[in-house]
Amino acid sequence: MRIILLLIIKIYWIVLPKSKRRRCLFKTSCSNHVYSKAKSEGLISGLKALKFRMKNCNPYYNIIEINNEKILISSRHVLFKEKVINQSILN
Repeated sequence: MRIILLLIIKIYWIVLPKSKRRRCLFKTSCSNHVYSKAKSEGLISGLKALKFRMKNCNPYYNIIEINNEKILISSRHVLFKEKVINQSILN
């Protein structure tokens, strides 16, 4: 089953070029993150990563600065530190 998830992600990469994809909030894109998790830790871990990213990677977020560090607050009120946020979102 893990192979099917990995194959779906590879097809997604082929069918939808990077220039046409929505900009990800995270430094590691959602598809790359899910692919990596599924490949190294298995199907369940990959699906959990997919579910988490789908819930939190959306355009409804706020960025605040605390102690000279930017923090992203997702629409579901999950906090993400600057080190995991895509640089293009921070600028």
